[in-house]
Amino acid sequence: RQQLPGPGGWDPQWSPQSCPPPEHADVVVVGGGVVGWAVAYWLKALENQRHGMRVLVVERDPTYSRASTVLSVGGIRQQFSLPENIRLSLFSAAFLRNINDYLCVPNEPPVDIQFQPSGYLFLASQRGAATLEAGVKLQREEGAKVALLSPSQLKTKFPWINTEDVAVASYGLENEGWFDPWSLLNAFRRKAMSLGVLSCVGERAPSVPLPSPAWGLPPCPPRHCPHCPQVRLPDSPEQQPVTCAIVVIAAGAWSGELLATATASLPGGSLAPLPIQPRKRYVYMWHCPDGPGLECPFLIDTSGAYFRREGIAGNFLGGMSPPEGDEPDTGDLEVDHDFFQEQVWPRLAHRVPPFQTLKVRSSWAGYYDYNTFDQNGVLGRHPQLQNVFVVGGFSGHGLQQAPAAGRAAAELLLHGRCSTMDVGRLAPGRLLHGEPLREAAIV
Repeated sequence: RQQLPGPGGWDPQWSPQSCPPPEHADVVVVGGGVVGWAVAYWLKALENQRHGMRVLVVERDPTYSRASTVLSVGGIRQQFSLPENIRLSLFSAAFLRNINDYLCVPNEPPVDIQFQPSGYLFLASQRGAATLEAGVKLQREEGAKVALLSPSQLKTKFPWINTEDVAVASYGLENEGWFDPWSLLNAFRRKAMSLGVLSCVGERAPSVPLPSPAWGLPPCPPRHCPHCPQVRLPDSPEQQPVTCAIVVIAAGAWSGELLATATASLPGGSLAPLPIQPRKRYVYMWHCPDGPGLECPFLIDTSGAYFRREGIAGNFLGGMSPPEGDEPDTGDLEVDHDFFQEQVWPRLAHRVPPFQTLKVRSSWAGYYDYNTFDQNGVLGRHPQLQNVFVVGGFSGHGLQQAPAAGRAAAELLLHGRCSTMDVGRLAPGRLLHGEPLREAAIV
C-alpha cells in the first residue's frame, strides 16, 4: 500500500457493511470507482426534488485493491486531439479547481486532492510534429491554454531534457498536472452518500427481464426489456433482486465482460459486444537525486514513455504502454520488471541523462478500461438495451474525466440530452454502426 502515489499512500477508509441491497432503486450504478460515484453524485445533485430519487452504487471490492482509480498515476490534461476529450477534461479541471464548492460535506474537513499544477509536456519527433501542432490548434480553439515550444525554447525552459531528436513540444500552461486519485474517489463517495446515495458490496449477477417501474426518466424506444439486476452478496451464494428503472454500467475494465454475462440469456439472440476490456499497465517508482526539480512536468516522450515527479525528494514515477501485439496477461497484477529494464529505462535515460543512474524503489500494476474499438470513452444509452446506460472505456483517462463524464451521464439520464458539453459522438451507437473516433494522444 505504501507503494502507491499520494500523501501517505493508499488507505481504504471506507468499508461498507455487508448488508443486502434494497429491493428497489430508481438507478443502480454498477461499479464503485470514481466514474460510478461521479454518476451517482451528479444524479442526486441535479435532481429536481430532494430525496426524490433512490440511487444505489454496487461495488464488489470495498478495499479497492485492484481498482483502476487508486492504481492510477493521477494525471489530468487537456492535450487531446478530439474536441470531446478536451471538453470533458476542461470541465473536470474547473471542477477540481473549485472542488469544495461541489464536494465539501458540512461539518467535515475541506476536500484536498493534493493537486500539483505542473502541466503536461508532450514531445514530438519530426514525424509526429504536424499531428501535435494540429492538436494544439484545436485545444486552443476549445479554450485550453497550451504553448508550442521549439527545441531551443524547450532546452531553455527545461535544460535537463535532451532535445536532439525533438522537433516540437506542447506544454500545458494551466489546468494540467496530477492529483491524488484516492482523495477524489473518497470525496465523491462521501458527498454522494451525504445526499442520500445508497451503497452495497456485491457483484452484478445475471438477471431476468422484469417490467420497469414508472419513473420520470426520458422514454426509451422499444428494444429489449429492462432488467431487474441481481446483486450477488460477498462470500455467499445468495442473490438479491433490485427492481429499478435504469442500470448504469460503470464497471471500468470489466464493463464489457459484465454486460455480456448479464445479457447472455436475453431473447432475440446475442447483442453486439461492448468492446471494453482490461489492459494491464505497469507503473514504476524510482529515485534520482540529480533528476529534474520542482518545475518537472508530466512528460510524454516521443517514444511513448512517460514520467512525472512524485513528491519533492528526488522521486519519480512513470512507465510506458506496451506495443499493441505484446499486451501482458491480465489474469493478475504482477509486475514485469524486465519491461522497465529493457524498454522503459533506455528511453528515459536517453531523454533525461541524469536518469542513467536512477534506482527503482517500487512498482505496481493496474488496469486500463481499454476500448478496443477506438480507445475513447463510451457514454450514453446502450443502442440495443432499453434503460441500460454505459459510462466507460476511457482507455486511461477515465479518472481525469470522471467529474465531466458523471455530469454528462446524469444529464442524459434526467433530461435526455447533455446541455453542459457536447459529447454526443461518444454515444454507444458508434460501436454498432462502425464509426470510430480516433484519438491521437493516448498514453
